Amino acid sequence: MLLELALWLGQDIRAFNVFGYITLRTVLAAMTALFVSFALGPRVIRWLAAKKIGQTVRTDGPQTHLAKSGTPTMGGALILLAVSVTVLLWGDLTNRYVWTVWLVTLGFGIVGWVDDWRKVVRRDPKGLPSRWKYLWTSAIALAASLYLGLTATEPVQTQLIVPFFKEVAIPLGLGGFVLLSYFVINGTGHAVNLTDGLDGLAVTPAVMVTGALAIFSYVAGHAVFARYLGVPYIPGAGELAVFCGALCGAGLGFLWFNAHPAQVFMGDVGALALGAAMGTIAVIVRQELVLFIMGGLFVAEALSVMLQVGYFKWSGGKRILRMAPLHHHFELGGWKETQVVIRFWIVTLMLVLFGLSTLKLR
Repeated sequence: MLLELALWLGQDIRAFNVFGYITLRTVLAAMTALFVSFALGPRVIRWLAAKKIGQTVRTDGPQTHLAKSGTPTMGGALILLAVSVTVLLWGDLTNRYVWTVWLVTLGFGIVGWVDDWRKVVRRDPKGLPSRWKYLWTSAIALAASLYLGLTATEPVQTQLIVPFFKEVAIPLGLGGFVLLSYFVINGTGHAVNLTDGLDGLAVTPAVMVTGALAIFSYVAGHAVFARYLGVPYIPGAGELAVFCGALCGAGLGFLWFNAHPAQVFMGDVGALALGAAMGTIAVIVRQELVLFIMGGLFVAEALSVMLQVGYFKWSGGKRILRMAPLHHHFELGGWKETQVVIRFWIVTLMLVLFGLSTLKLR
């Protein structure tokens, strides 16, 4: 809304045309989302506490987590609120990519909200049954993938781009593109959800990866930069940098309250939404493999659960790890919670920098 107002005023006052620059609006989006999070965070936490929406802690996990029982959860709604307000203010609402990512983010967030609500408020330990949760997130991811595939105007928009190789692009066709996109969007959403188990563990890596995706989005939407750096030119993708800025600001604002010892937990409503947003943006800018690199922490956490469950069933009760997801394995191995979190942040930072290097190393 503010963008449209600024462009209208710019017809008579040239100074307002500066708001047409994506880079400026990306910074403003991050600052706005951060401010909204700071302003509404205490109120959201008080409301969650008043409704007795508190976290239930597993008794078979690390004993240090028992003190977290009753901490308000579903705080990821604060992230969704901050992002939505910011996108309405600074985003180009005529851009189809903005709407695609926004609707996917909200859709996954709603599924997470229902699951959290049933677990915490209705005291149903199963929450939304896994098959239904996966069904609904799959439907959203598949719908987004089909839309992006059917509306692609250039072959490059449905090719798999291989990082570090300037001329290597694998044609996928509509079917291959939809299948890959579905797994990226849905998989990233659930992977981030599995990572969200310690104070600040999921949100900070998500902010790092999203910040890098903002750079990829801006480059992909800029014809000159895209040609120079050898990345696919996706008209309109640059506007996603503004959305990424909003996610980063909202994530940092949430971290203010989620830092150890956490005042509020993200819950599925936030974790699923953040992961789905990153996956959808990566699909649009054709950087699925780079997302796999930068989001290596999320990949490792998801694989740790899959391997643990698979081996447990195959071996008749034996385990590979002390406990899954991976962060609990290190906790039970003697690492303090803050050590696990900060060391995982460091690993993610290194992976993000490595992923950004693919912009030039080709």
